[in-house]
Amino acid sequence: MHNIVRKEHLAEEVVRMEVEAPFIAEERKAGQFVIVQKDSEYGERIPLTIADVDRNRGTITLIFQTLGRTTHELALLEEGESIANILGPLGNPTHVENFGRVVCVGGGIGVAPLYPVVVAMAEAGNRVQVIMGARKKELVILEQEMRAAAEDCIVCTDDGSYGLKGLVTEPLKEICADSPPDLIVAVGPAVMMKACSQAAAEFNVPIIVSLNTIMVDGTGMCGGCRVSVGGETKFVCVDGPEFDGRKVDFENMILRLGAFKEIEDRDHHACHLELDKIGKQEHKLNAPDAKRGSDE
Repeated sequence: MHNIVRKEHLAEEVVRMEVEAPFIAEERKAGQFVIVQKDSEYGERIPLTIADVDRNRGTITLIFQTLGRTTHELALLEEGESIANILGPLGNPTHVENFGRVVCVGGGIGVAPLYPVVVAMAEAGNRVQVIMGARKKELVILEQEMRAAAEDCIVCTDDGSYGLKGLVTEPLKEICADSPPDLIVAVGPAVMMKACSQAAAEFNVPIIVSLNTIMVDGTGMCGGCRVSVGGETKFVCVDGPEFDGRKVDFENMILRLGAFKEIEDRDHHACHLELDKIGKQEHKLNAPDAKRGSDE
């Protein structure tokens, strides 16, 4: 069992949890992830990136967005409660060296797995620039952490409510046109990573992307995470999760990601209805009349 020692909401439907996992904390490197199972008997297994570690405390930090039933249930856990199983660290760590100048691009919840890469690249002596995007101001996460780790941080929002209005690819292209970096690292929605990879190819800049495919066991046995990279079949959990973005078949990956979208949308809606019901029940219990009745 892994105790939750800290929990907070970073943004709408985005939760940060610090969880006790000393052996994982000791071995984890930037770019790696874990498989989390909330309940030991019937719980679904889901992949989550390790956003940070504290080796002295023996903890890892998980940041996730509530999309399906499992992430909604995970978000209901509070400090002092525990997660049944956490397997990791899994996947190949990010290849880190002093490349020179690195531009790290994160979109949405992808900013969370990008953060440890930014820290590692900066610690290796690179000049790191960050471009991070969200749909609106309220969904921007880890901005202060990114500004502390990188030399420069550009924030974009789709609706223009904060930072630059537009997509992360716009400042990325401007940077590449002005002075091409030595490396681009992109983490986020598949469509965003595809666009970043196209921009990198246009300016002949190497790019690494971290893929967020469907995953079950995390050990390469189920085949659910397979992708085509350079015409070869790769398994994200054991061959990745990072690949040369210019070689990834994003069209096929996007099709596969949509296989369970109908189920995810249904679970997302159902979970919100359950949470609304729970909230109304708690409101009634905390109402003045209810409190007086319980006191009497």
